[in-house]
Amino acid sequence: MKPRVVGGGPETSTDTFLPAHPSVQLQSAEAENALARLFAHHTKRCTDEFRASQNAAQQRLDTLRSPHSRTTLHVEGALRLAPRAFLPPDEEGSARLQRLDAGLRVIEAAFPQVSTDVELCRLTCAMLEGAWRSRALAAPREEEQTAVCDCSLCGRLPTPPERTPADYGWRQSAGRPLTVKTWPYARELDSVLTGGWVLARVLNDFERDLGYRHRFEDDILLFHEYKRVIDTIDTTHLTQLIEARLAENFSTNTARALVCGLYAAHKRSADEYWLQQHHAGSVVLPQTNPLGQSAYSVLQMMDCLFWHVSPDTELWQEEHLASLLLCRVVDDMIDVRADALTGEISNFWLADMPSHVKVLYAAAAIALIKYGCMPEAHSPMWNTWLMPSTIVWLGLTGRHALWFDGITQGLPPAEGCPLCDLQPDACTGVLTHGITLTIAPRPTAPALGTHAAELSARCRAQYPKTWPLFDAELRAFEALHGPWHGSIDSAWEVLRRTYITAVEAAGAAPSTARAREIQQDSGAVGAEFFHTLQDPRTGREDIALLAYMFGCAHPHFLWSATGYRPSDLAGDWLDG
Repeated sequence: MKPRVVGGGPETSTDTFLPAHPSVQLQSAEAENALARLFAHHTKRCTDEFRASQNAAQQRLDTLRSPHSRTTLHVEGALRLAPRAFLPPDEEGSARLQRLDAGLRVIEAAFPQVSTDVELCRLTCAMLEGAWRSRALAAPREEEQTAVCDCSLCGRLPTPPERTPADYGWRQSAGRPLTVKTWPYARELDSVLTGGWVLARVLNDFERDLGYRHRFEDDILLFHEYKRVIDTIDTTHLTQLIEARLAENFSTNTARALVCGLYAAHKRSADEYWLQQHHAGSVVLPQTNPLGQSAYSVLQMMDCLFWHVSPDTELWQEEHLASLLLCRVVDDMIDVRADALTGEISNFWLADMPSHVKVLYAAAAIALIKYGCMPEAHSPMWNTWLMPSTIVWLGLTGRHALWFDGITQGLPPAEGCPLCDLQPDACTGVLTHGITLTIAPRPTAPALGTHAAELSARCRAQYPKTWPLFDAELRAFEALHGPWHGSIDSAWEVLRRTYITAVEAAGAAPSTARAREIQQDSGAVGAEFFHTLQDPRTGREDIALLAYMFGCAHPHFLWSATGYRPSDLAGDWLDG
C-alpha cells in the first residue's frame, strides 16, 4: 500500500531546493531560507469555499452600514521577506543538533509519511540554535532611535506596567487557577493545557467528528516541554502505549507527535543552556531577540503546527496556517513580560522588528477574532474554532491580559477608536501574499435579540455605569454574529465576573490587589463553567460571545498586552 503523505496529496520531492538532512551542516541563515521555501512549496492557496464564506460575511455586514470612508493598513507576507543572518551554532548547539538528527532519522525511517514534518523540525531547530547564539554574542546596541509612527494604531500603544517574577504564578501548567479537573478519563493528564485542547477539539467535533476529541496519545510527547506537568505523567508507560498503538493502528498524527516531542525537548534544552550561561555570567542576554518578521513566523509554525491537530488535507492550507500563526501572536501578547523575565526567545513583541509591524500583527489577531465570531467563518475548515477557543481559554484560566495587565485607571475614549472600527478579516495571506486590514465605522445591530437583550437588562439593573458600554458591545457583536442564542445564565455569570468586573475596576482607583482578585476569580468561574461551554446546543454560541468580549470589545483589554517594558532577565522556570 502506498504510504499516506502529509498535506493530503502527492508530495513533490524537495531535493531540488533543500539539502538532505541539513541540520548539522546548514548555517542558520540558510535554514530560515530553506524553511521559507518549504512553506512556499507546500502551502495551498485559499480554497474557493473559504473565499466564498468571506465574501458572504462581508456582504452581510455591508447591509448594516452606510458607505463611509475607510483607511487601510498593509501587512507584508512573512515568507516574501529576506531572511535574517544568524551566527552558526556553537559546539554545544552542534551536539544538540546531531542528537536531534539521530532521533529524527529513526522516526523518518519507520514512518516516511512524516518526512516533511521531520524536515521542518530539522530546519527550525537549526535556525533556533543560530538565533540563540546571535542573541547571546551580538555586540550590545544602543536603543534605536526610530521615528515615531503616526499611524492610528501605533498612537494607541499602552504604557506597560512594571512586572516581576512574583506576578507570574498564574502561568503554571498544573495547579491554579484551574481548580476543577477537565479531562474525562485520564486523571494523570488533568491540567490547564489539556483543558485547552479538550475545549478546542470538542468545539470542532460538534458537527464534523474526526475522532480527535479524546486522542490524547497524539499530543502526549509535547508535555516534555512542561517541567511541572511531566512530574505527574508516567512517560515511559505512555511512550510504550504510543509505540504499541502505532504498530497496530497507525495514524499520521500519532507519528507526528513523536517529531513534536523531539522538537519540544530540543527547544527546552537550548533554552536552558543559554539561560544557564546567562545566570553564570558567561554571556549577557538582552531583553530583545534577533528574530525578524519572517524568522518569527516560520519558527512559530513548528511550535504550533501539530499542537492543533487538523486533517492532513487541511494541514498546509493557507487559511489554517494563518490561524495558527495569529493564535501564537495572541499567546505572545499575553506572555510578553513573563517571556522577557525568563528568556523565551520566540515572543513576537521581543523580536527585533519595528514596533509598527508588531502592532499590525496584534491588530491582525484581533481582526481574526472578530471574523471568528461570524457564522460564515465556521463551515469550510475543521479547525476554524481555534482562535475563538484560544481567547476564551486564556480568559477562563486567568492568563488573559484583561485581568492581568488590563486593570488600569480610566477607560480609553471610544469615539474614533481604530480598534473598535477594525473590520473582521480572515488574514489568510499573513504568511504568503500579505493582508490588508481595513478600518471603517463598525456596524451595529438595530435591535438586540431576545437572549442578548436579557444580558443587557441584567447589566442595566446591576451595573448601570457599565451598561451603556456593555449594550453597545452586544449590538456590535450581534452585527457580526447575528442574534445570539447562548446560555443566558452561564454567559452572564462569566461576563459579570470577568469583563464587566474589569470595566468597573478600571473606573475606580488603580489597585494591583483588585486586578489579582479578578484574575484569580476568572480561573474559578472558568473551572465552574468549563463543561457548560462544551454543550453542543449552546457551547459555540457562548464561545463566540466570550471571544468577542475578551478579544475585541472596547476598552480592548487585550490590546493592553502589546506594551512592553524591559526588566532584568531573571526568574524561575515557568510553563506555557
